[in-house]
Amino acid sequence: MRCAVGLILGSAAAVVELAFTLLAGLALLPVVAWPNGRRAILRPLYAGARRLAEWERARLRIWLSVRLPPVHEDARALRYVACRSPLGLLGAVVILAVAVGFAYSTLWMYAWLLTDVRHPGSIVASSLAGMFLLFLAAQGVYGVAKLEGKLARRLLVPRHEEDLERRIAELSASRAAVVDAVHDERRRIERDLHDGVQQRLVALGMLLGRARRSEDPDRADRLLRQAHEESRRALDDLREVAWRIYPTTLDEAGLRAALETVAERASVPVRVRYDLAEEPERAVATVAYFVVCEAVTNAVKHAGASRILVGVGAEEGMVYVCVEDDGRGGANASGSGLFGLARRVNALDGCLKVVSPVGGPTRVTAELPCA
Repeated sequence: MRCAVGLILGSAAAVVELAFTLLAGLALLPVVAWPNGRRAILRPLYAGARRLAEWERARLRIWLSVRLPPVHEDARALRYVACRSPLGLLGAVVILAVAVGFAYSTLWMYAWLLTDVRHPGSIVASSLAGMFLLFLAAQGVYGVAKLEGKLARRLLVPRHEEDLERRIAELSASRAAVVDAVHDERRRIERDLHDGVQQRLVALGMLLGRARRSEDPDRADRLLRQAHEESRRALDDLREVAWRIYPTTLDEAGLRAALETVAERASVPVRVRYDLAEEPERAVATVAYFVVCEAVTNAVKHAGASRILVGVGAEEGMVYVCVEDDGRGGANASGSGLFGLARRVNALDGCLKVVSPVGGPTRVTAELPCA
């Protein structure tokens, strides 16, 4: 039954894909010898083909139990959409044969009500023929479903050599991104220490020097009290820097406790929905924590948010982290903070998405592979 529903949906999609293929051919025909024009036409065609291919990937996973990796190449998506429409139409023919076979195989049940039967043998023969057609059509349903899976794997999944080349390129890029992220983190730590803790310590030294040189006991006492207060502030700043480098709560109590600490330290209400059954591995938990911490900080400082929702869950070997706020939106995904997060996530073969229309809301979503 699931295969039949999958083929019915595939038949409807085949009509759309066939129309898309014909329109794509007509659009490319005038610019086939014009490279710039061809590239301009291919951009929207690739975008449409990728959406159709992703819809097909979801249909194959849900109804035909065919699991495929995400589509990485636009050309493969366009080629798959162009080649799948005949197979989708074949699925429609097979489903029609199933319906006809079912109608004839059950003819003996309702033929007596529709007409005056004078030759019962013909009714029996039609029913037997319908059963045979139904049997063949049912086999055809499974056959077309198998063909659907083979075609998708052949056209959407890259060959082993291509996949290795793509992985090498991704690993090279992620390695360079990790190095850049480490340098950026070092610069941020140096800036925090210079602008915060160092200034506090300089002020503390000056206060102690003035108190030491003062001959008035009351004035020296006031200076010492100021120095004590300045030392407390320097300690708070140092703890803040240490917390931003790496929270000890993450190792001692786990990701959930670390995220709850982020919510407690925020100046606006933050609600945490944690749906992980077990603690993720260290690298995944660390990246998930920094995604939440940076997104919450941006929402408070730049978006003017009054409410933030943090969600953490897992599905099909992936850990999903989502931070949504009701701020003014317009976040720049290429900014230093979010760009650094994207590099952290990419280093784990994950994906970071930022949706922030002007006026809000802003949603930051990270997908992290979990062993």
